[in-house]
Amino acid sequence: MDVKKAIQFMFISAFAFACMNSAVKYLVHMNAFEIVFFRSIGTLFLTFGYLYKKKIPAFGNNKKLLTLRSLVGLISMTLFFMSTKYIPIGTAVSLRYLAPIFAAIFSIFLLKDKIKHWQWLFFLISFLGVLVLKGLDTQINNYGLFLAVASAVFSGLVFITVSKIGKSEHPVVVVHFFMFISTIVGGILAINNWTNPEGWWEWLLLCSLGFFGYFGQVFMTKAFQVATTNQVAPLNYLEVIFTVLVGIFLFDEIYTLWSIVGILMIILGLVLNFRYKANTLD
Repeated sequence: MDVKKAIQFMFISAFAFACMNSAVKYLVHMNAFEIVFFRSIGTLFLTFGYLYKKKIPAFGNNKKLLTLRSLVGLISMTLFFMSTKYIPIGTAVSLRYLAPIFAAIFSIFLLKDKIKHWQWLFFLISFLGVLVLKGLDTQINNYGLFLAVASAVFSGLVFITVSKIGKSEHPVVVVHFFMFISTIVGGILAINNWTNPEGWWEWLLLCSLGFFGYFGQVFMTKAFQVATTNQVAPLNYLEVIFTVLVGIFLFDEIYTLWSIVGILMIILGLVLNFRYKANTLD
């Protein structure tokens, strides 16, 4: 195990995702499906190149589950991009991290899993963080809050479908199929509301979405490969910290005391739940 290298990989991953989030925030004047299209087609070229080089079939075997995973992922991604028009980018990212809680709840009914009593307490802490954002932060737009939480719900379903796929498909195949579906659907739905990018800068930002998204995922995977999940997973939340800082310094976003409290409560509940699960499995 190389914890130091894992931490370095997670810093790179978090920075890459924060860069992608920043580009999305800068492009909020564009239709969400147009952003989905560019986010997806950029990664699609990279995943196709990887699969071609490794001589791995690009579209897998279990196309029904791959399609389902792609559709719920597409809905989640679109809702997240839409939410960034209404709420600070750091808040949107932190709310999206509620996905593991919704995945755990769905797993009770779909996978017959059991949730322990302490986990419900940790879930409650995170949801109270959402209530703090909604009820005590007067600057939070309720519609944007709803979109971000709905994105987390569908992201939770992504966790379930990926769990059902298991090891039957190569991880890059799963991502490739998702990007393929998202490119087609995003492109078609963006046609009627297409906004031409203004100048080379917006073109560069649009093209960077897939690049940062792909390498954020790659370095996260590398981190999990060189250290234990218990050591790496809590570092996921570096993305929230980096994105909040970007929002403050680049977009002049204002995070009230209640915003910070709500975000910290969400992260605290998720980290406590993860640590508890890790300890019970040891």
